Amino acid sequence: MDITVAGAPVSFGVFELTPEGAATVSADEMIDVLVDADYAGIDLGPIGFLGEEEQVRRRLDRAGLHLAGGWVQLPLSDDEAFAAAVPALRRALRTFSAAAETGPARLPLPTLADDGSARRQSAPGRGAEVDPLPDAAWDRLIANTERAAAIVREAGLEPTFHHHAGTFVESPEEIDRFLSLVDVDLTLDTGHLFIAGGDPLDAVARWGDRINHLHLKDVDLAVLHRVLSAGGGMREVWSSGCFVAFGRGDVDLAGVMTAMAERDFDGWVVVEQDVLNRPDISIDDFRMARAQDQRINREALRPWA
Repeated sequence: MDITVAGAPVSFGVFELTPEGAATVSADEMIDVLVDADYAGIDLGPIGFLGEEEQVRRRLDRAGLHLAGGWVQLPLSDDEAFAAAVPALRRALRTFSAAAETGPARLPLPTLADDGSARRQSAPGRGAEVDPLPDAAWDRLIANTERAAAIVREAGLEPTFHHHAGTFVESPEEIDRFLSLVDVDLTLDTGHLFIAGGDPLDAVARWGDRINHLHLKDVDLAVLHRVLSAGGGMREVWSSGCFVAFGRGDVDLAGVMTAMAERDFDGWVVVEQDVLNRPDISIDDFRMARAQDQRINREALRPWA
């Protein structure tokens, strides 16, 4: 197995659900934390957070980091909305391409994901029950995924697809169906798989040959199940603290990594510990706590990297 370990802005509370105007750890502070903890790369995070195009490349070059990938959420089951989102995809790809200009050994993977629906986001793991996707909409989702993948490949990069709680591709059965219909490989996210009723070790056995990107999370399942049993949605999941530092939750990290090593996985491993900072915590305290967690997470991966 040959892996490169990256951190991610979501581990510092910076992602699509970060409250507007909330204090956040700055891009350069985050990069400093990751460099100090011996990460080799970073996920892009929200478009613009690290800058755009040449600014991202220069920022990462100064730190000696490479771009691992980045979240590109698209309304895949809606043709009109998808067409309107294509310019945003192309904008993101310009940044990916600029970051790859210095010729890193491992290129970034644009990480495609479905947009889901409000009903699914309010009932993570129960999407097929609360908001089933009709066959015609599945056809649109597959066709638009292929269109998005073609745009990524035209830019000289290889896409990956992220199954995600609260979207139309969240459960193991939905992932099975998706992979049987598309020529795009999978980002395995251990945390989101647990939310949707899956198990990461089963996932490697089931889809291992199609996994080209890893998002590793540890999960306190007692906290997660308490949130879901109370009817919590994705915002409540992210706010609950159920995503914990490696070794403090229930993901069999060694089992997952050993299983991937047996398949000779060659790619990025992005450490994600999705958090939303509480409004009553100082940003300095939050940054220090996140730095400590990321050191723990990086050290947990030493046997493989």
